[in-house]
Amino acid sequence: MGYNCIAEEILTKAVVKVRVTFLGHACFLVEGGGKRIIIDPFLSGNPQAAMKPEEVKVDAVLVTHGHGDHLGDAIPIAKANDALIVAPYELAVYCQRQGAKAHPMQIGGAREFPFGWVKLTPAWHGSAVVDDAIEYTGNPCGFLFRAEGKTIYHAGDTGLFGDMELIGKREKIDLACLPIGDNFVMGPEDAAYAVELLRPRIVVPMHYNTFELIRQDPAEFARLVGAEAECRILQPGEGFDL
Repeated sequence: MGYNCIAEEILTKAVVKVRVTFLGHACFLVEGGGKRIIIDPFLSGNPQAAMKPEEVKVDAVLVTHGHGDHLGDAIPIAKANDALIVAPYELAVYCQRQGAKAHPMQIGGAREFPFGWVKLTPAWHGSAVVDDAIEYTGNPCGFLFRAEGKTIYHAGDTGLFGDMELIGKREKIDLACLPIGDNFVMGPEDAAYAVELLRPRIVVPMHYNTFELIRQDPAEFARLVGAEAECRILQPGEGFDL
């Protein structure tokens, strides 16, 4: 075996992959460096869900806001796995009151955890636990998550906002997970414009077709994105390596 072949083999072995799996709605499982995190684990009651809450094995749970289709099963999953919930301050305190371990953060703050680097970004939306009464849980957020040299941007529930351009300038985003369902969040046109601002290598649409009110055609979103990024339309349970 020649020197170039040996060097190529060493480099190939040195590459550590990050696996991203779409579990339905806005929920993603991210695996890398021997750690696993789940984002917005709305599984129970989700007609799209590709996994049951009791099947989830993770080190951390990231939650963008308090609405039931995002907070979802975060608390029972965290308890069952002795995993840490990372969320905006008020939501983290709510989770702590329910008996889960939680680390509070706020927008603009970043922290290196054993499972990866996390930074909270703005999101234009609401945040509350809606039960018999409404308990507001602070500001909603998006997440920048980095592990093994790969950066993922999960926008959470949000409308289009100009500072997405700033996020794209500051971060080299390998994957952007963007809502396209309209009504509560960006529709396909605004989400496609967000891709222009963020400049990710890959974009995955989320938060659509779970319910009739947010029904959209992801192929139309992909057409609008065009050559701005590689658009991957995932079915629940599908994933890929970054």
